[in-house]
This record gives sequence, C-alpha cells and structure tokens, in this order.
Amino acid sequence: MKNFLAHAQRNIFRGFLALIPVALSFVAIRFLYLVIDRRTTQMIGFYIPGLGILILLVALYLIGVVASNVIGRKVIGFFERITHRIPLIKTTYQVGKQLAATLSMPGKEVFKRAVLVEYLMPGIWTLGFVTGTITDRRNGGEQTLLKVFIPTPPNPASGTMVIVREAQTVNPGCSIEEAIKTVISGGIIGLKELK
Repeated sequence: MKNFLAHAQRNIFRGFLALIPVALSFVAIRFLYLVIDRRTTQMIGFYIPGLGILILLVALYLIGVVASNVIGRKVIGFFERITHRIPLIKTTYQVGKQLAATLSMPGKEVFKRAVLVEYLMPGIWTLGFVTGTITDRRNGGEQTLLKVFIPTPPNPASGTMVIVREAQTVNPGCSIEEAIKTVISGGIIGLKELK
C-alpha cells in the first residue's frame, strides 16, 4: 500500500508539473483576450474576434522596428538613465533586461557546448558553458584552456567565468538548450542523467 501511495503521489506531482506550462499559456491567452480584445471592442463599438491580439502583435512589431534604429536606441537609453535613479524600478528593469538578453542570445554562437566543472570545492559540480579557448604558453609548453561561463540560476544572463583545462570538465551529454532549461528551472527540468 505504501508503494502505491508513493507511486500515486509521485505521478500526481509530475502531472501537476506537466500542467504548469499549459496553465500559464492559458492564463496568458485569457489575459490577452479579456484585456485587449474587450477594450478594443469597447473602443470600436462592435466585436471582431482576435482583433485586440492582432493589434498587440502589430504594436510589438512596430516597437521592435523603432528599438532597432538609432532614434529608438536613444529613447531606450534615455529611459534606462531615468530607471537607474529609482531603486525598485532599477532592479526590476535590470532583471527584465537580463532575461531579454538571455532569450535573444544566439546560443549556438555564444555557447560552444555545455560542460560540468568542479566549482568552489572538489566534488561540487556545476553546469557551465564553453564560450571560447585561451592558449597557455607558460612554462615553455602550449596548452589550450577553456573559458567556461557558469550561470546563476534562475537567470542564465548573470554568473561568473572560470578558466579550466579540458581534463577538468565532464561532458553532461546534453544540448545547450537542455542545459539552459536546467539552469532556468533550478534543476527541476532538463538534465536527467550523465551520458
């Protein structure tokens, strides 16, 4: 009976975790529908399904076009200077900016591969990303060292960098995307086994 209860509890929890992304997507879509579509209907006086969401997508596109040109960058820079003077807003804005930077990073260009490295003390392993190499010509020899970025969960845009020998790393047998999911979720999803 205990085995059945443990099995049931484990699978109920897994089912709950599986529903979280679905529930969040549903809430986001419902929010867009209720807030944007209803307001659009009130403004124009009649209902067109999805018009509010279409207007939002067009607005995001236009903001993206403006943000990518010189004038847009100046406006964003001016806004950033203002936010840096307000403590709470400064922190919130910086977190949002770091997450946006992380999501826009072309992973295959920035990160070469995921690795495990011993960090802080022997026997403590952490996920890192190889970002490049350094040639060590000290002591009359030549050795290639790896530049490894170690992200801070749950925000992989912040962290630290270490320089290690190839022999000091372990291949976790996962893709860069899986490793990033592991970091963002704090280890809840992503990496399951070393291969």
